[in-house]
Amino acid sequence: MSVLRLGYVHARVTDMADAVSHYERTLGMKNVGMIDGKQYFKGWDEWEHHSLVLEEGGVGLVKLGYKVSSVDDLAAYESRAQQFGVTVERFSKGENEAVGDGVRFNLPSEHRVELYAEMTEVGNEVGFINPEVFPRDLVGVGVPGIDHALITAEDPGLAERFFTEVLDWYPTERVQTSLDDDHELVGTWLSASQKVHDLAIIGGPQGGLHHFAFQLLDWSAVGRAGSLFSMDDVSVDVGPTQHGITRGTTIYFFDPSGNRNEVYAGGYMAYRDRPTVRWTVDQLGKGIFYLQRELNERFTTVLT
Repeated sequence: MSVLRLGYVHARVTDMADAVSHYERTLGMKNVGMIDGKQYFKGWDEWEHHSLVLEEGGVGLVKLGYKVSSVDDLAAYESRAQQFGVTVERFSKGENEAVGDGVRFNLPSEHRVELYAEMTEVGNEVGFINPEVFPRDLVGVGVPGIDHALITAEDPGLAERFFTEVLDWYPTERVQTSLDDDHELVGTWLSASQKVHDLAIIGGPQGGLHHFAFQLLDWSAVGRAGSLFSMDDVSVDVGPTQHGITRGTTIYFFDPSGNRNEVYAGGYMAYRDRPTVRWTVDQLGKGIFYLQRELNERFTTVLT
């Protein structure tokens, strides 16, 4: 029984035409189509129907979807979530476009999360038999796929407990008020497998979204993305730079609606028996932006 990965991010946008231009032309995602008022996208190396869903009506996160290893897992996670004390409900195949039966619950942080085991497979852009290493006709940044999200919670410790106790995730890095036993948890970076993080949770308002991120191969791809953002007048928040936390390289930027995006590359392999890296709040600037070693106000206060 396991959670495999982040399957989809479902977000709101204020103007669909501007959003489509951003995610299709600048980030280079494949436009899967508009269905029942929702716009669907996938990265070129993703083989299932979609990884990003957009709907008009504001800004911010609607829900996150995580794929589990089998249909049988859904009942087990449903039971665990109920025992933890969160509201749980089932959803049926077809309720989400191309997604099978699943379980939906509200996190202690008031974010909506869905677990599912099946999504329609449409293939990636290079195939799985003797494939090329990338598509010849990449557009814009050409992101291979979705990577992770960072959300906010009034009690990051409670949210961390949900993911570790209900979903069997583990923290790879944490930010604490001190190294003492009675410390408070300021932020946690959680992994479901061997990625350095599948989700991060920091202190902040309930239900808040800091960003969702797209994979890139390496530091040079991050730099190339920065040049393309300049060409397309994308509003860049921070970067290119490197994190101390996770060691990943990054650019933070905004879509036309104001949702913060990230392109992310690198980081280290995570293992369940690897000691959790701990940061103290006085070193948070170094942890978030290793090169500049200081935070800007916008990065810590602008949420959707």
